[in-house]
Amino acid sequence: MFDLQGYGPILMQGTLLTIKLGLASLFFGLIFGLLGACAKLSNLWILQKLANIYTTVVRGIPELLMVFFIFYGGSVIFLVIAKQLGYQGRINISEFWAGVVALSVMFGAYATEVFRMAIQDIPKGQFEAAESLGMTPFQTWTRIILPQMWLVALPGLGNLTLVLLKDTALVSLIGLKDLMYFAQRASQATQKPFTFYLAAALIYLALTSIITLFVMWCEARANPAARYAKMLRKQSRGQA
Repeated sequence: MFDLQGYGPILMQGTLLTIKLGLASLFFGLIFGLLGACAKLSNLWILQKLANIYTTVVRGIPELLMVFFIFYGGSVIFLVIAKQLGYQGRINISEFWAGVVALSVMFGAYATEVFRMAIQDIPKGQFEAAESLGMTPFQTWTRIILPQMWLVALPGLGNLTLVLLKDTALVSLIGLKDLMYFAQRASQATQKPFTFYLAAALIYLALTSIITLFVMWCEARANPAARYAKMLRKQSRGQA
């Protein structure tokens, strides 16, 4: 049942592409999330409206439809724009970058709310204290707000990252040769779907376990008080 019949290296190749897709989508998704949160908390009503429209629309559309819309609709939109500029050739969107855009947009919509709630959880008095000390807005955000925001947002971002990794499987439906794509092709060639889908499931499980451990490590590193309390507990056990 666990004989991969020589398809193991191909599955590993697809796994590497899945990891690249997930990392790229996470990077751009965090940027979209931060920009969306800042827009929602902005004093400019137009930015608030645009951010609300972004999160409402994206969270209301199934992930698979978003992937199809970016891949097929993006080609049409770019072709129309190119024709207006005088270009008459053909435009094709890469499956990888179409997946990155779709996954980043979806991740960013949910991350916007995570960042917004994390920022709002910080007492307003800290903004006022930073201003009274003569800090610039940039210094206030980088030295005071962002370190505390990450501590609050990390659990939510960790859950979103797990969802993002699993959503990468959707991109195989537009032809990206990721883990799910090769698992499907191998199952069709060998007529052993259970074997290869089980292998893919175990690989996804291993990746999500690594992400979970990494998020736990980040939470511990971002909370010095928790580390200090843990050290004191160890010392008290040693003395006992």
